[in-house]
Amino acid sequence: MSTEETNGFSAPNEDANVAGADSFESAPAGQAAENNETALGADDAAQASSEGSADDMSAFEEQIEDSDLATALERIASVEDQLARANAELYNQGQEYANYVRRSKEAIPGYKTAGQDEVIESLISVLDDIAAARAHGDLEDGPFASIATKLEETLKTRFELERYGAPGDDFDPALHDALMATTSPDVDHPVIGQVLTSGYRRGERVVRAAKVLVNNPE
Repeated sequence: MSTEETNGFSAPNEDANVAGADSFESAPAGQAAENNETALGADDAAQASSEGSADDMSAFEEQIEDSDLATALERIASVEDQLARANAELYNQGQEYANYVRRSKEAIPGYKTAGQDEVIESLISVLDDIAAARAHGDLEDGPFASIATKLEETLKTRFELERYGAPGDDFDPALHDALMATTSPDVDHPVIGQVLTSGYRRGERVVRAAKVLVNNPE
């Protein structure tokens, strides 16, 4: 009897043990390979999903950027339009102001002359009294005669005020106001026969027309 039999049991078959070991070792290796393949597939899917998400996010960001750019361009266009309108309005106001200043400067001499005429017209009655007093011999001398002469000379030199109208002058409807008329064999055209009220003028402008009696030819 062999030693194996003497001990009462059979020794394990080494070939069987080796096969079993190989089978045990090969099973986990195959499963690991499958797990690795599954993991790789999952990684690829995750990477693909990540890349797809990144592409979607990039496209979304581009849309957002395009939208923001369009909004910004619209705002810029609106601001430019408002600026153009403001500049046009400012230009128009500047032109209106310049025209106003020009018209005001052009009107100043007229306003000045009108003011002077108003003062002179208020003094004409005083000048009439002076002329009447001089005609009656009341202003031959004395302080009042000097004041009257100075007033008349000042109005003539500074304001070009001139008294006009004398008997024998040709009648001019633009200068004389005929209150009465008569005929005379001594004239061959209308002439002034008598001055009822002297006229006054400043240069070519009549301040007050002379009131006269006209002698017409027969």
